[in-house]
Amino acid sequence: MRNLILLAVVVLSSGCDCDRYSCTSEGCYADDDSPQYQTLEDCLSVCDEQIPGGCGSPVLHEEYAYSTVQIGDQCWFSENCRYLPVVSPSSANSTSDPYYYVYDYEGTDVGAAVATSNYETYGVLYNWPAVMTEGICPSGWHIPSDGEWMELEMSLGMSEAEANDTGYRGTDEGYQMKSISGWNSNGNGSNSSGFTGLPGGYRYFGGFHLNGDDGSWWSASESGSYSWRRKLDNFYGSVGRNYNGQDNGFSARCVRD
Repeated sequence: MRNLILLAVVVLSSGCDCDRYSCTSEGCYADDDSPQYQTLEDCLSVCDEQIPGGCGSPVLHEEYAYSTVQIGDQCWFSENCRYLPVVSPSSANSTSDPYYYVYDYEGTDVGAAVATSNYETYGVLYNWPAVMTEGICPSGWHIPSDGEWMELEMSLGMSEAEANDTGYRGTDEGYQMKSISGWNSNGNGSNSSGFTGLPGGYRYFGGFHLNGDDGSWWSASESGSYSWRRKLDNFYGSVGRNYNGQDNGFSARCVRD
């Protein structure tokens, strides 16, 4: 079931067909007289900072309320991005044009893709051009850079030297990031970070692979013609960092500006 819109208390006056909004410490409310924001989405993207508790409140985007979590000094989505303007089969790929995939769905019907259990559980797989398009994150949020991923990892105990290395680094930071269920071969984590990393698999070389075993997330940072990603694996408690071809399909998260 799609999350209910719980980010803020929205008060609609009786008989009012309002489409502009203002914000108080209690949330967004309909206001056509002296509005602060032109849309409910714009109001919610800012107003969550004024709600008691701040990060940890759901954030509305594309009519879906994403759960969020504070990790160190950062506020992250605690679930994968679901933005899906179009969908393609795994055979379609590009390093320059955006492509969007849903694990094991080989059609082009967005409605059918959204109706799958893989979309509901794992969200969307994106090639790197797709993950860098406007619309994937709400206003005030963005795809994390390689450095912002490092900040998350170091807040969980990884040293700076380890964070700057490649391959699997650290000790149990991945275990802290993995969900408590869903991983094959007893590979579940503690999710003590609240990141809730799920094994959504990936799209690679014209096919879908390793759902249940692997979770991979893009960064916004390039390395030559490649881009950096993070990887969690059912056999490792650490976090993988390497760069990959931009035609691959990985999951995505947003972090607050």
